[in-house]
Amino acid sequence: MMKGVKNIVFTRTSPTAGRLGTAHGSVPTPTFMPVGTVGSVKSLTFDQVRSTGAGIVLGNTYHLHLRPGEAIVQAAGGLAEFGQWQGPMLTDSGGFQVFSLAKIRKITDAGVTFREPKSGDEIFISPEISMQIQFALGADIIMAFDDVVSLDGSEAGREAEALSRTHAWLERCVAEHRRLSKGMATPPALFGIVQGGLDQSLRRRSLEFVQSQPVAGIAIGGLSVGEPRADMFAMLEYLEPMYDAARPHYLMGVGHPLDLRYAFAHGIDMADCVLPTRNARHGQCWITGDETLNLKSERYKADFGPLDASCDCTTCTGGYSRAYLRHLYAAGEVLAGTLVSIHNLRYLQRIAEGFQA
Repeated sequence: MMKGVKNIVFTRTSPTAGRLGTAHGSVPTPTFMPVGTVGSVKSLTFDQVRSTGAGIVLGNTYHLHLRPGEAIVQAAGGLAEFGQWQGPMLTDSGGFQVFSLAKIRKITDAGVTFREPKSGDEIFISPEISMQIQFALGADIIMAFDDVVSLDGSEAGREAEALSRTHAWLERCVAEHRRLSKGMATPPALFGIVQGGLDQSLRRRSLEFVQSQPVAGIAIGGLSVGEPRADMFAMLEYLEPMYDAARPHYLMGVGHPLDLRYAFAHGIDMADCVLPTRNARHGQCWITGDETLNLKSERYKADFGPLDASCDCTTCTGGYSRAYLRHLYAAGEVLAGTLVSIHNLRYLQRIAEGFQA
């Protein structure tokens, strides 16, 4: 472990398996981390989230800064206590919003200014402010602030500029993390983020730089942001032999079963995505063989079988039929999204568990 990092311990037990220990519990890896953007995983209680086998939940710095504000979360005892998760938590730095909110942000070397469309308010986040917010949120693992470039062609040619800025921001995050950690027994563990788009030379340079820094983990950012799946797979294969095996490797924002299987087989220990719960709210679920069902379809109106007979989630073992779930969607009942979210999250955890031996 890098000198000065005290809050996590990572032990690798096989090429694909390990254990990540934090002050709030340990988690076998690889693991899929449900996204709780504003302190909750949409439509689920944290008891339901735990039932899927999840060990770590994410919160988002940008959105929690907007509401309720990090001061409220800190006064409640931290994000895990605030939402009654009471287990390991990770916070994204707000860097993803540099990509996802591209229409309302302005990037400079100092940081990023966002203009909220509803209120018109300006929100400025710098590497230092991101660290300050995340410390106040009280997560076990916090992320460096980075500049994320879309790979759908809309930002072609910006990769090198964003890479240099991401590296400069990481150095500032490290310095602020060191300052804020003084006097803390267990400061949050800082992960650095590798960028570089689909350019192998930039990615290699970025990985080498991040791994030279006193960070507890290595995150791969800027993938699954518009590029073809084959290109993402090629980059993951390229990076795999260069990872520092002593630190966990986190693939950010990836959650399709096909992508997770490939990632976990190629050096990735942690992944997160909103896809399983978002898909569930729209009536889509995965079943054995990575087939996608559209439960809003008329074909399931009289299908009284379970979602997936081979699944051990509480939805599949609880007697809820495809016909009943289709009825809930047709009736506009939010319970449909809850029950299918449980299944989708469990489906991804079962994939992760297959690599934990």
